[in-house]
Amino acid sequence: MSLHLTGDESADQLLTDNPFALLVGMLLDQQIPMETAFAGPAKLRDRLGELDPGFIAGYDPDKFLEAFRLTPAVHRFPGSMAARVQALAAAVRDEWGGDTAAIWTSDDADGNEPNGAEILKRLQALPGFGEQKAKIFLALLGKQCGLTATGWREASGHFGDAGSHRSIADITDAESLRLVREAKKAMKAAAKK
Repeated sequence: MSLHLTGDESADQLLTDNPFALLVGMLLDQQIPMETAFAGPAKLRDRLGELDPGFIAGYDPDKFLEAFRLTPAVHRFPGSMAARVQALAAAVRDEWGGDTAAIWTSDDADGNEPNGAEILKRLQALPGFGEQKAKIFLALLGKQCGLTATGWREASGHFGDAGSHRSIADITDAESLRLVREAKKAMKAAAKK
C-alpha cells in the first residue's frame, strides 16, 4: 500500500506509514483543500519532531497552537483544529493504548474480528468524526489500506462503492483527484438547487 493523497512524496509516505497521521489528515479534511488537510500531519511532524498520539495529547496546548499557526498554517482555523487534534490524540492514547490501527484491527468484546459496522461505530466515537467523516475514512481503509473487514463497503455507504469518485477514499493519482473534484462540485451545485 502506498497512498497518494497530497502531491508531496514525504507527506504521502507519512500517511502510508503512520495510521495516526492518516487519522489526523481525515480530521483536518474540512473547509480546506483535501491535499492541504492530508499534508497537515507532515507539517506537524516536521515542526514538533514526532507525530505520536501520546506525545500530541500531552503537548502544551499553547505551543501546539503555535505549531498550527506557523506559515504555511496547518489549517485555516488553527485554534479549533489544534484543539480537535489534541482531543483526538488523547482519545487514541486513552481508549486505544496509543495504537491508532487498533481502532480498525482489534477484536470486539466477544473476541471476534471487527466488521465494518463495528469499525464505523468506533470511528464515530472519536472526537471530530461524525457519520460522514467516519464513513469516508472507513472507505479509505477498505479501498486503499487493505482493510478486509466483513461489510466495510456496506458500512461506508456510497463512499464504499467500487469505481466511485466521491471522496479522498478514491484518490490514487491526478486523474482520480480531478474526478473527485468534479463530483464534489456537482454535489454542491445540486445542493444549491
